[in-house]
Amino acid sequence: MKESITKNKLTPAMKQYWDAKKKYPNTIMLFRMGDFYETFDSDAEITSNLLDIALTKRANGAASSVPLAGFPYHSLDQHIHKLLSSGYKVAICEQVEDPKFSKGIVKREVVEVLSPGTAISSKYLSSSENNFLGSFYIFKNEVGYSIIDNSTGEFLCGKTNQQNIINVIKEYKLKEIIIPAFQEEQFSFFLDSNVMVTTYDDWKADYDNCYEKLLEQFKTKSLKGYGIEKNKAVIVPSGACLFYLENNSFNKVKHVTSISYIIEDGYMRLDDFTLKNLEIFDSLNNKNLDGTLIKTIDLTSTSMGARLLKKHLRKPLTNIKKIKFRLQVIDELINNEQLLDDMHDLLKQVFDIERIIGRISSDKANPQDMLNLSKSLSILEDMNHLIKPKHKSLKQIINKQKKLKKIIQLINKTIIDEPPINFNKGYFIKNGINKSLDQYRSISKDANKWLVEYQEKQKTKTNIPSLKISYNKVFGYYIDITKTHLNKVPDYFIRKQTLTNSERYFTGELKEYEEKILFSNDKSLEIEKEIFNSLKSKVILQFKNIQFNAQVIARIDVSVSHARTAIAYDYSMPQFNNKNGIDIKNGRHPVVERLLPLGQEFISNDLNLINNKKHLGIITGPNMSGKSTFLRQTGLIVLLAQIGSFVPAEKCLLSIVDQLFTRVGASDNLAGGESTFLVEMNESANILNNATNKSLIILDEIGRGTSTFDGLSLAWAITEYLHNNKKIKARTLFATHYHELIDLADKLPGAFNLNVEVIEDNDKVIFLRKIKDGGASKSYGIQVAEMAGLPNNIILRAKDLLCDFMNNKAKHSNIVVEQKNSQLDLFSKDNKLSKKIQEIDVDNISPVDALNILNDLKNDSK
Repeated sequence: MKESITKNKLTPAMKQYWDAKKKYPNTIMLFRMGDFYETFDSDAEITSNLLDIALTKRANGAASSVPLAGFPYHSLDQHIHKLLSSGYKVAICEQVEDPKFSKGIVKREVVEVLSPGTAISSKYLSSSENNFLGSFYIFKNEVGYSIIDNSTGEFLCGKTNQQNIINVIKEYKLKEIIIPAFQEEQFSFFLDSNVMVTTYDDWKADYDNCYEKLLEQFKTKSLKGYGIEKNKAVIVPSGACLFYLENNSFNKVKHVTSISYIIEDGYMRLDDFTLKNLEIFDSLNNKNLDGTLIKTIDLTSTSMGARLLKKHLRKPLTNIKKIKFRLQVIDELINNEQLLDDMHDLLKQVFDIERIIGRISSDKANPQDMLNLSKSLSILEDMNHLIKPKHKSLKQIINKQKKLKKIIQLINKTIIDEPPINFNKGYFIKNGINKSLDQYRSISKDANKWLVEYQEKQKTKTNIPSLKISYNKVFGYYIDITKTHLNKVPDYFIRKQTLTNSERYFTGELKEYEEKILFSNDKSLEIEKEIFNSLKSKVILQFKNIQFNAQVIARIDVSVSHARTAIAYDYSMPQFNNKNGIDIKNGRHPVVERLLPLGQEFISNDLNLINNKKHLGIITGPNMSGKSTFLRQTGLIVLLAQIGSFVPAEKCLLSIVDQLFTRVGASDNLAGGESTFLVEMNESANILNNATNKSLIILDEIGRGTSTFDGLSLAWAITEYLHNNKKIKARTLFATHYHELIDLADKLPGAFNLNVEVIEDNDKVIFLRKIKDGGASKSYGIQVAEMAGLPNNIILRAKDLLCDFMNNKAKHSNIVVEQKNSQLDLFSKDNKLSKKIQEIDVDNISPVDALNILNDLKNDSK
């Protein structure tokens, strides 16, 4: 607050505003005034700029005017979305009492604090994405963390190291992070500047406080059932997470019913490089979903299924039994297309159950939400009738559902079939639920009839044919009489308002009935809200079971999505063994084949990798011929297989891949001080330091970011290391332009050459995109440049230069060999010059003698 504005010069409303603002200084304060939310001072300047609304000024008592920017209350969600997306916290200061009954200024209080990591508004959130808040805590040599989605109640925790903090942030796409204030400096080196960071009081990082907070939340006597008992590294950040949410939402966190410990065992490791290079969630070219795996295979019908599918892609399974179970479910659906169609039709009727209960917990749910919850939960019973005993795997999933028939019936019995979204309109509770409600509604129902009859009665009595009874919020019910009939107005009409062409009156009888109508409407709404709150309380008691059933629906939705994809695009069921191999017949790239122009067929390819025998494939051939597509499709087929999906191949037999690594293309991180080559080497180092003999490594060029000989040397050495290191010997595909590596592959027993078939026709090349054995004979770089549209004179000049380089290559090679041999002869042990050098007594020679000997050696060398 500006120092010039003193408390005694503030209006009562502005004093109320600044008192609230002091409690939440780091927020944009939205201050409810009637039908508007207002912002003041620096908040108004920020809001005006971000929301593109007018910046005005408000007279602030005797003090100077204060900047003001506001918007109507009904546009709150869309404006909050913009503020949160811009990285601001928002405090909502509401009128907490009815202005009609308040004495003096209306009481206002902050009822909610929203931040990027805690928001639940549908306008801010993506229905297919979680909105995670992250909490980190350094304990000894570990970093404990927890992540929570306030919109769904999903709560996870785990442990990592300081170097991996960034990967956790990226994996869960954290929008906001909280850390203890006393550890702020320790975290400053690891946190992304694009993520909001909030510090909290040190007492909230106390182990006992956090432990008790978790027990209180889950209503248990210990944390043994969650696998985190006495685990200080995760208990502290998890408890701090709850403190933060409670403080922001004013204890509305009843939808957080459990916590899961993140276990890395049993899942394929995927680093951020791999997710990016394989374009799982984001396209490398346009930074959106176009050309991504998720857009290609996501045929889910529910938001919950869409979020679960993304979790599967981030954490593919390594447990063959679990993978096979998922595949069996898909197979059952594929073999019964009528069942598949029926299940798909049912899933389309399901709403986002997880986010509905999030809104119920935060008092943001409306009657329509409650009805949608009931309809969605009842779908499981419909599914149960469709699934027959012969569908063993599907039956196993559906039988796990919790019994919620009573709560479904209670909702259906209470809420009308088409309730209004706006609470204040009332009439969302069915008749027959409450006798008092029915009585008050009867009064309201009869009101229209009474008003019509009263109007006709007064017309006849006064002989004024234009007399009519109307209503508005300011004056209530009134009798409107045009000025031509004012001489007929009886004495018992009491004047209420004078207008240009008419005057408004009321009578004692009309006023009495108005109070009766308004009282009945107010009482009806009050009773309806009481009934709705009672219903919410009963639903809240079932939150844990509701969340469980939501996940049952999500699992079925993902399976239905995979089955529909498999049928539509001719995917097959992958098979697994323990022989450490990958055998793919007629494999295809799931994304590229769908992006081809109409009528153009994708060329499928085979691959056979066998550990310790044929595990390192070196692929050569020109650009644009399909090398990169072949590499990526191999990674994607393995990934799809291990999430329990059918794959785009005629046949796929593989053993489990524990880690999938990719090093693809050229990119930089200039903001982080990393050149293209350094990024390339970072990715390569990550692979070489972490790969095992059960890993799959995909390398698309190594060493292209430096000089030719440096790059070739690195590529050669890395290839040898991957082949010879007994701790690795991972299944590897390496695409390269260094043709020298063809000879290396022929020398290494576990390596082999592959190339892309090309046809030459009158100095033109035709890429057949078929992978065959052996190394490529040419690079065809100039032909590719010609296809790209380089000017013809450049192409002709390049061809001339290429001929010169090729003709001189042998000469240059001979010169290098001669120089090399000369150097070897010069310093060989049999050389006279070498013997003289060896006879020099370095320890006892004087400087003058050394110069003389050096001169003699110089003459001898000539």
